[in-house]
Amino acid sequence: MLDRTAQLTARYVRTPEAARLLGLSPRTLEKYRCHGNGPIFRKLGGRVVYATGDLEAWADQAACSSTSDPRYVEARAAGNANR
Repeated sequence: MLDRTAQLTARYVRTPEAARLLGLSPRTLEKYRCHGNGPIFRKLGGRVVYATGDLEAWADQAACSSTSDPRYVEARAAGNANR
């Protein structure tokens, strides 16, 4: 049972830890949640948590090889949406 609890703790992180992993401020993640352009989150009771895999997947969507990469324009637009 203890191993399962350790797995859940490592698998889900709260907003401050998610922000640290992504290099963003917690407030930025809060705004992304409101506007719907951030990583997938879960509301467990009164707490917002992020699966580390969802954070990685969201960050991977913004991966570009150069500023001339067509995905760069899309990723930049998504980051600036609803500002």
